[in-house]
Amino acid sequence: MDIGAHVDQTDPIAEARARKAPHVQFFLGDPQGYKGPEFRYAGGAEGLKADAEAAGIGLYVHAPYIVNVATTNNRIRIPSRKLLQQHVDAAASIGAKGLIVHGGHVNKDDDPAVGFDNWRKAIEATDLKLPLLIENTAGGGNAMTRYLERIAGVWDAISGTEQADRVGFCLDTCHAHAGGNALETVVDDVLKITGRIDLVHCNDSRDAFDSGADRHANLGAGKVDPDLLAAVVRDAAAPVVLETPGGADEHVADAGWLRDRI
Repeated sequence: MDIGAHVDQTDPIAEARARKAPHVQFFLGDPQGYKGPEFRYAGGAEGLKADAEAAGIGLYVHAPYIVNVATTNNRIRIPSRKLLQQHVDAAASIGAKGLIVHGGHVNKDDDPAVGFDNWRKAIEATDLKLPLLIENTAGGGNAMTRYLERIAGVWDAISGTEQADRVGFCLDTCHAHAGGNALETVVDDVLKITGRIDLVHCNDSRDAFDSGADRHANLGAGKVDPDLLAAVVRDAAAPVVLETPGGADEHVADAGWLRDRI
């Protein structure tokens, strides 16, 4: 089983080795800013790509949290599209396996269909040089990817675009639990909609089912049934990234916990 973790961006290769992980996920720059991607690895983008390839370590990049291509607010949507393209380009330059991005949301009084169409426009406007993995989110009644029917709306909208085959799905277990999606069936439910699960963010949840709260916990230390958590990972049959609290020691423990239960 391929289990990696979200790590600091300064030296992802050293972080992967500390966890004996086959791949890692990280940000490129500020996850809360519009400044654009930056490479903090000492060797820059070219060095990171070459060193990761030499070490046999896969790289995933998480787009900034503030990216929201679904919104009707031009002051957010237009910069978000620009930022998305910048991170696609940056992630591709280091040979990343995928760029993970949250589904975003529309405003309270907006028709969700407008958000779905904005996703279509974003896919058509972006040069996808690598797989773009849309992630389910935990909270918000106006979110594009909290509820299954909203995920279906996004997928229906983008399915006719030329680059639809470059768009994949990242299933977050904490987000699914906190978002009110039954873990007993979530893998089948998502596969019926998207046809694919490309990555699993395996996280326990500090909060109750359908709480809408995005607060991760170490595996076995939260409110998600341990057997269900393991079953989701097993059934999804995709690479895993831990986004649980702590550093290398905690991630190694979480990976061991998960392997013991699969």
